[in-house]
Amino acid sequence: MGKQEETWNVMEQEYKKHSMSKEQVNQMKQIIEKAKRENKKTRRRLIYKCSAAAAAAVVILITVIPNAFPSAAYAMSRIPILDKWIEVVTFRDYQYNDGRHTADITVPEIVPQPSTAQTDPNADTTAQKQAQKTAEEINAEIQQISEQLIQEFEENAKDQEGYQDMQIKSEVIATTDAYFTLKLICYQGAGSGYEQNYFYTMDLQTGKRLQLKDLFTEDSDYIQTVSENIKTQMKEQMQADENVIYWLDSDIPEWNFKEITDDTSFYLNADQDLVICFNEGEIAPMYMGCVEFIIPKEAIADIRK
Repeated sequence: MGKQEETWNVMEQEYKKHSMSKEQVNQMKQIIEKAKRENKKTRRRLIYKCSAAAAAAVVILITVIPNAFPSAAYAMSRIPILDKWIEVVTFRDYQYNDGRHTADITVPEIVPQPSTAQTDPNADTTAQKQAQKTAEEINAEIQQISEQLIQEFEENAKDQEGYQDMQIKSEVIATTDAYFTLKLICYQGAGSGYEQNYFYTMDLQTGKRLQLKDLFTEDSDYIQTVSENIKTQMKEQMQADENVIYWLDSDIPEWNFKEITDDTSFYLNADQDLVICFNEGEIAPMYMGCVEFIIPKEAIADIRK
């Protein structure tokens, strides 16, 4: 255990007791503020040094599968995921392992499929055309995120004394007749790990990308309503489990969770409940990982469309 980690553990326990000294608060502020800044850099470099003796023991194995040719990976991996007229395929498969640096990266691509338009000349193709446009926008964003992470991985791999692990994968979650959601999972590790998730939801009736405001009636104060419910859940979880910590009513006000924004990640689960998602370090210490809050239907019934 490193000195910084030991310091953090001590301060964490003090935080739970709500009896931190001014000096401890300042130390904790410096450490966590640094972590929060790093969390916001989705393309962080994660390199930790190891001894030459450990390095000598590594058996080098290099495996590179169509990394330079994304189209080849696409052709090999056309994997249908769901019905209706959306499927997810593998756009790029990047594998690398030299004994120190390991990458397991599968970049997804959303592909809208022709539906009744092929057999019914009177079918309304407006939603399908919009879905194609939306898919292209989402795919471009996913590919940009993935390419930047791969570039960072390759730069870090030049370090002959460091270790790192990178994974990118995806899953289709809570898809219904009305909505399709793709979750992109990005993990970076080097001694300790960091995960960041991205959520992409399409309205299958319109073909548009669903935004948080689309779920609520016009002029409703959904930001405050949802935020207050999240705060209530935070307090209940902390009261029920002393190991659960959120930055709420803490000794450092500027860290405290205040409210969500229109850019806060979300999705709709199988029961059509709104689920608000936060990445590591956004509203809690990093050991809490990625956290989600299911907003009860009754809490937003008056403002939900």
